[in-house]
Amino acid sequence: MIDKKFKISGKTFKSRLIVGTGKYKSFKECAKAIKISGAEIVTVAVRRVNISDKNKARLMDYIDPKKITYLPNTAGCFNAEDAIRTLRLAREIGGWKLVKLEVLGDKKNLFPEMIETLRSTELLTKEGFKVMVYCNDDPLMAKRLENAGAVAIMPLAAPIGSGLGIQNKVNIKIIRQQTKLPLIIDAGIGQASDATIAMELGCDGVLINTAIAKAKNPIQMAEAMKLAVISGRKSYLSGRINPNLFGSASTTNKGII
Repeated sequence: MIDKKFKISGKTFKSRLIVGTGKYKSFKECAKAIKISGAEIVTVAVRRVNISDKNKARLMDYIDPKKITYLPNTAGCFNAEDAIRTLRLAREIGGWKLVKLEVLGDKKNLFPEMIETLRSTELLTKEGFKVMVYCNDDPLMAKRLENAGAVAIMPLAAPIGSGLGIQNKVNIKIIRQQTKLPLIIDAGIGQASDATIAMELGCDGVLINTAIAKAKNPIQMAEAMKLAVISGRKSYLSGRINPNLFGSASTTNKGII
């Protein structure tokens, strides 16, 4: 297969790794991890990160929004009204229209509240936002989000911050087969092999925060994730061999002594 360019809402990116900006020990560590990861998109929790008060430490002082695409998200929102209000604020502050929608259903498991998520997607799309949507790994709901105007589908691999890796490969494959939108695994990645598996399933990208920020060596993990995404994409494009229950010799019996 020929590799297609990674495009989101008409903009092309070289890196297929998206990195979150939360949970780091400092903005300096965050910036260093993002630099070594090669990521060109970073998520920013509008409700939790200072991006406007110049009298306090700001993410913008360490990560230049002119060089890195900021993706404002609605982390911490539990209904459509709060999510929409948050993204309107982001638009007013920085003019951002490409956004990540995240409407949670509960504070313990942090699963997406899909009814509110769908409603938010419809309303935000009508207002001109380009909505990348965090969602369950439900093929039917993913299709509804696509029909509602989402510009990217972002199913969870496992609960946010759990590090459990991809729990439902079958559903991810089905979503891949039915959508032409960018498919980006969001939440649950724990180690580099998880990112590779996501890419081998045909996903267009992976969003990672906790697995990098809370690693014992975040900088090294950021580099590992970068290489994992590249490796997984190359593996997917190469076309794996068909699985077989029986052994197959590497050489033929022809000319055997």
